Amino acid sequence: MSTYQFKAEVQPEYLPGQSAPERGVYSFAYTITVTNTGSVAAQLIARHWVITDAGGHVEEVKGLGVVGQQPLLRPGESFRYTSGCRLRTASGTMHGSYLVVAEDGERFECAVPLFVLEALAQGGAGSGDIPPQGRVLH
Repeated sequence: MSTYQFKAEVQPEYLPGQSAPERGVYSFAYTITVTNTGSVAAQLIARHWVITDAGGHVEEVKGLGVVGQQPLLRPGESFRYTSGCRLRTASGTMHGSYLVVAEDGERFECAVPLFVLEALAQGGAGSGDIPPQGRVLH
């Protein structure tokens, strides 16, 4: 086990009720679980996202913490949060990283793997009321 290590798992979701495809607005939520898989307590300080839509438009987002928090995680602890973004196209990707500082002052990064945001069509035979889900690439 590495002394300094966080792991991020992502579950994206298309939000049709908050989208307006006729105006080029596609809304997505993503739930991320960050787990301290290292052997020392560490605090998530900042985030960096790269969001790319299907048209090639790239947006970078940097900021302190996540959803207004900078969680301190002891070894084995997790923090889960949900946030969102909007795209101009029906699909795109996101990836990024977190800046983390261990209790001994060591700084390290936690990569967030590339994940796909897709506005899947609703309706059709057998779709029921199950909302479409995005894909996570590993």
